[in-house]
Amino acid sequence: MKLKQVAAQLYTIRDHLKTPADVAASLKKVSDIGYQAVQISGMGPIDESELVKILDGEGLVCCATHEDTQTLLDDPNAVIDRLKKLDCTYTAYPYPSGVELNSLDDVKSFAARLDSSGSVLADAGITLAYHNHHIEFRRFDDELMLDVIYSHTDKRHLQGEIDTYWVQYGGGDPAAWCRKLDGRLPLLHMKDYAVMPDLTVTFAEIGSGNLNWHEIVHTAQGSGCQWYIVEQDECQHDPFESLKISFDYIRNNLIE
Repeated sequence: MKLKQVAAQLYTIRDHLKTPADVAASLKKVSDIGYQAVQISGMGPIDESELVKILDGEGLVCCATHEDTQTLLDDPNAVIDRLKKLDCTYTAYPYPSGVELNSLDDVKSFAARLDSSGSVLADAGITLAYHNHHIEFRRFDDELMLDVIYSHTDKRHLQGEIDTYWVQYGGGDPAAWCRKLDGRLPLLHMKDYAVMPDLTVTFAEIGSGNLNWHEIVHTAQGSGCQWYIVEQDECQHDPFESLKISFDYIRNNLIE
């Protein structure tokens, strides 16, 4: 992993991205930490041209986005238009909201819709990836939902954005899933998993939890990962400080 491949998922600082002025100030802080790329998500309304100007001014690349789930499934051409404006070639389906997933047939139907949208995006040079949570580790007829999603889609139309925390939370092995998606893992969400004194589990900065980052990164590299994206859904610290703690750990311990 190279330092230039490490990105900040902006959902982490979503409360600081409400207005264009907020976006400009926040992206400067992200750049000052040392990040050279970001994944766009959780942002208030801003014209793509203004966003690109801010990104360029801070020397940041838009490595990927999360887009509205319904738009991804029903109007992939709108996603294409947006990503072309951002000069971005990766997007991810963030969460199956509003989708019925109560049977194996439901999951197969959902996978077919993902495959169809991914085909349209692929024809335009854009890669659709799937971002998992723990719900995809539910079993149907002894098959994990996440396995069904990948086995019923063409890898040309749907790639992976493995989220390490949610794999662990769902009872899976993050490194094993990176290995399973060999050749199908352009994006990785780096998110640590910590056990608190009250025995609850929570999101943690990279290196502050229990995940084996050397194994995860090594395996992701072997599977062709292009972007290592730091995200923290909830932070115990100021979110910018959390992004810095994670970045510093990665720079000092995981960079080639």
